[in-house]
Amino acid sequence: MTVTWEECGWQGLASRAGRCRLPGWDCTVGLVVGDGSALMIDAGSSVGEGARLRAEAGRLLGGARVTHLALTHPHFDHVLGAAAFAEAEVFGAVGLGGVLAEGRDALRADAVHHGLPEAEAAEAVGLLVHPRHHVIGEWTLDLGGGHQALLANVGPGHTGHDLAVLVPGTPEVVFCGDLVEESGEPQAGPDAVPSRWPAALDRLLTLGGEDARYVPGHGAVVDAAFVRSQRDALARRFGVS
Repeated sequence: MTVTWEECGWQGLASRAGRCRLPGWDCTVGLVVGDGSALMIDAGSSVGEGARLRAEAGRLLGGARVTHLALTHPHFDHVLGAAAFAEAEVFGAVGLGGVLAEGRDALRADAVHHGLPEAEAAEAVGLLVHPRHHVIGEWTLDLGGGHQALLANVGPGHTGHDLAVLVPGTPEVVFCGDLVEESGEPQAGPDAVPSRWPAALDRLLTLGGEDARYVPGHGAVVDAAFVRSQRDALARRFGVS
């Protein structure tokens, strides 16, 4: 890295992992830096936002490009910037590609409903990049120089296709997607699977352990105790154990 996370307006989480909180919907995007490779986690809410993220990542990477993109779930604020990373290898939980392909109209309508201009939503959906790699259980990415990231299909929960990303190290960092939210109550839309959500958080905690830094899809970085408390609150809310 040729500049610091903070110089680009990002938050450093570990020596080679950072994130930024995007304006508008307070959505988190992550970046994991390897040696000759880099993984972006989620892509923002529009083609323009994705392009800005690509430019910021390029500055952090000294002009190198993002080589891998992981989409944590199929909601507009996390996927509609994916066209900016069309050259990257794109990963998602198994079934995500089908949801994006078959739900284009619903994705566009949801984006517009939440305030994205119609033209931007239509452009992003029309150019949307779908996953080429479908994660069933776990998938280890070799980012070069001994650096790795583990993609884990820990859902369903917030949606039917939830992907988490573990970055090994000290501390370990877990990007949770919207399985965990800090800036508000977790959102359970029509594609949520409430009966399975607490179990997904159990898997998340097993993945990261007690000392990891957990990065919600929205809000501040939290610890294992917060994730466990949210897991218990969801279990009470939905009447599951």
